[in-house]
Amino acid sequence: MWGMTDMPATAPASDSPQAVARPVSARLDDNDAPWPLRPWIMAAICAAAGLAFHLLVDRHWEDPLATWRSALATGVAVTAVSFVLGVELRRWQWAAGFALLWGALIALIAWKSAGYNIQGTIIEWPFWSGILAVLVATPLFQTRRDVAPDWRFWKLWQMPYERLHSHAWTDAVIGAAGLAFVGITFLLVVLIGQMFELIGIDVIQKLMRDEWFGWMLAGAAFGGAVGLLRERDRLVSTLQRLVMIVLAVLAPVLAVALVLFLVSLLGTGLQKLWDSGFSTAGLMMAAGAFAVLLANAVIGNGSEDRATNPLLRWAAPVLAFAVLPLAVIAFYSMHLRVIQYGWTPERIWGMIAAVIALAYGIAGVWAVVKGRRDFDDWLRPLQQKLAIGLMLLATFLALPIVDFGAISTRDQLARLKSGAIAADKFDWAAMAFDFGPAGRVALADLAKSPDKVRAARAKFALNVKNRWDLLPERGFDAADAAYAAKPLEEKLRMLPKGRTLPPELAAALNNQQWCRAAPCIVYWLSDERVALIGRGEARLMVIDRDDKGAWNPNYALDNGTARGDTALTIADIEKAAVEVRPVQRRQIYVGGRPVGGNFE
Repeated sequence: MWGMTDMPATAPASDSPQAVARPVSARLDDNDAPWPLRPWIMAAICAAAGLAFHLLVDRHWEDPLATWRSALATGVAVTAVSFVLGVELRRWQWAAGFALLWGALIALIAWKSAGYNIQGTIIEWPFWSGILAVLVATPLFQTRRDVAPDWRFWKLWQMPYERLHSHAWTDAVIGAAGLAFVGITFLLVVLIGQMFELIGIDVIQKLMRDEWFGWMLAGAAFGGAVGLLRERDRLVSTLQRLVMIVLAVLAPVLAVALVLFLVSLLGTGLQKLWDSGFSTAGLMMAAGAFAVLLANAVIGNGSEDRATNPLLRWAAPVLAFAVLPLAVIAFYSMHLRVIQYGWTPERIWGMIAAVIALAYGIAGVWAVVKGRRDFDDWLRPLQQKLAIGLMLLATFLALPIVDFGAISTRDQLARLKSGAIAADKFDWAAMAFDFGPAGRVALADLAKSPDKVRAARAKFALNVKNRWDLLPERGFDAADAAYAAKPLEEKLRMLPKGRTLPPELAAALNNQQWCRAAPCIVYWLSDERVALIGRGEARLMVIDRDDKGAWNPNYALDNGTARGDTALTIADIEKAAVEVRPVQRRQIYVGGRPVGGNFE
């Protein structure tokens, strides 16, 4: 009852009024009626989405973007793009539901990603996993919409591969063309604006300087281009085939290169890969991904669509077979990294990617062994199942279900406590900024450790605002960490005596981090201005309070550093007399106006 074919479920009868009245269509599927208003509707939807995106992310550059705003903006963008790429008049409600569902999921993922780490952003590995899931799900949805008898979505693996493969490539071509059209549109608008500005009309130039207009223009251009191309997808199909033909030409080149590379490894061994300084796992997986892409360009959408050139026909199975050894090298490389340095979220994601590469490699080898030159007949159903599995896995990993930060925290703590890694080599930055709440909790526990070195570094890691200050190569020793863990007030010498430290000024001083590992002097020049003095090549910074009560460095003043024997020691900062003296200077004036700086 639920068996699916490649025939659309909602095609009208040949003698129906709808079929008789249907105009000539430029659509690839004759069952999709022309939709002349599609480009305008899609442009309006994406323009509105662009405006909504701007309103959600618009803020003063110094103010942090609220997590809910960034998540909602991401959801709006994903919903709009998913809808315009996947909608048809047939079952358009399905497309709306699909887009809203994925928009909500990606918004949830973005919200969790942005709030996971201190100073976190939505652009984390779970976000990219969610985007991958959307990209894979879209052609699956389009194929299901075309052939399914009803809205139920099980038995996805029974969908016709030719249609599925065609949707995937067509979406890629249309999406790329839409982005290119956005760039061309902006260039054209800038050109028109410059033309009118020459005659004193700067309306367009002013609009281009407003961010809301840019986002609306980008959305309208992308939506209009996608709508226009989708209405002419018969032509797009020809362009898609042309792209596949061009890519297929590269298949023998990569096949020969991979064979030579793998044969060379038999003589050179793998050690040179580890000594190269590059990410071996990433490079091998990238090569494997290109091999899969070019092999699919050769075999096409179906048996009738495969390349006929003998060179291409032999290159495709070589590429499919080569994916497995590349994936094995990538997996082994990740395995060595984990053994040497332990788990981190990035390594967990890398290991998962290597396992996915292994799955594609095993499928390719199985298809070649079973089908030989006709391996593609075996490979296509396997690739369909792998795509569905990839979508489900990417969705699962993107959602806040498995905490990679907690897994990494447990592993790194075990390495620290066992002595496998010393405290001065431990990645305190990752614990504080990459491992999420579990890492921060672990740091709080380490701050209470009887081991003074660990405790000092953990306290400093909890208080530091900049992850780069925690990198081992900065030479930040245990004594520095212990001093940095002190409250800011204990590291400041306030002058003249009796002055207190306002919270707003304390925040400004923390941002400068001059007093991180050594004492500083804060000298009040007036109620609205202080001078901050540090050790070493005596640095001086003037900090002013603005009308809103915020303290900011005054870079307009000459805050030079002292040189030679005038450099200050810690003893100078803590005990030496500090005074403000009037200084006479000589400077050149021309016509009563100063020229250059003082020279004495």
